[in-house]
Amino acid sequence: MSVAIGNHVAESRAKEIERLRLKRRSVELSHLEAWLGRGRGSFHFENLEFLPHIIRGALRLTGMLARGERNALSPVVRNLVFDFENLPEEFDGFRILHLSDIHADGLFGLAETIADLIRDIEVDLCVLTGDYRFEIHGPCHSVYYNMEKILPAVNSKRGIVGVLGNHDFAEEVPELERMGIKMLINESLELRSGMSSIWLVGLDDPHYYGCDDLPAALSEVPDDAFKLLLVHTPEMLDDAAAADIDLYLCGHTHGGQICLPLIGPVLVNASCPRKYTRGVWNYKGVQGFTSAGIGSSGVAVRFNCPPEVAVLELRKRDAADSR
Repeated sequence: MSVAIGNHVAESRAKEIERLRLKRRSVELSHLEAWLGRGRGSFHFENLEFLPHIIRGALRLTGMLARGERNALSPVVRNLVFDFENLPEEFDGFRILHLSDIHADGLFGLAETIADLIRDIEVDLCVLTGDYRFEIHGPCHSVYYNMEKILPAVNSKRGIVGVLGNHDFAEEVPELERMGIKMLINESLELRSGMSSIWLVGLDDPHYYGCDDLPAALSEVPDDAFKLLLVHTPEMLDDAAAADIDLYLCGHTHGGQICLPLIGPVLVNASCPRKYTRGVWNYKGVQGFTSAGIGSSGVAVRFNCPPEVAVLELRKRDAADSR
């Protein structure tokens, strides 16, 4: 009986992946034929294929390209604490490794650098918020080779959970799952500890493809559950607040990637206020963190915005402390 049940679950999962892949693929193909994306915002810088060439040429002429590439290979670890009154006590002290915007095939040596950085970080869970590959078109093969260098270095008791970003194709899902990542594509996952649980809610990319479906992802989640949202971009603030999301983890913006002194990011490429495009924030009761990312896109350089991985610790807030 258990074998039959296991086969049924596997078949159901395979059918769901195929359905999601077909939906995503139809949108991916439409992007090849249209200048504008269908996601959030009226314009997408992903379509300006000449822009990275201009930036790279300018950096080369000024002698800054090599320095920017060195910066892109010098990541830092951010340790953050989030406290919640409604966090189950069994999850007090729960540690999460958050990696975003890996772009693993974008710069020679990046995969090895990431692996060396995270190898000794022990956590309860690792979450990936999209953009595993560097390009937004062409084959995906090169990213798998590099992801296979990174993933064995993850030291997570409860494994790895991920979502897709705007650089990702649906065809990556089975390959990433083969490597051990539990991909959530408009789905939820319950993590239990004793008699309590928290729920991970993972969405497809809302920025470029517009395939996110938060109501579907929440369909099995109890209203009073502690909800941790994984989504590629910070552009779903109002949706998250309306759904009573407790913690919102995302990336996409790279923190600007190229930031000027006193001015800040030249470009964040997100349809939301800039204060939500990097670091820790709070929006209508939703606590959030927008990672500056561990990789780079467009041009593999960083200035005044180091690449980062984040180690997040969830804490149970005493009710007396909130008064």
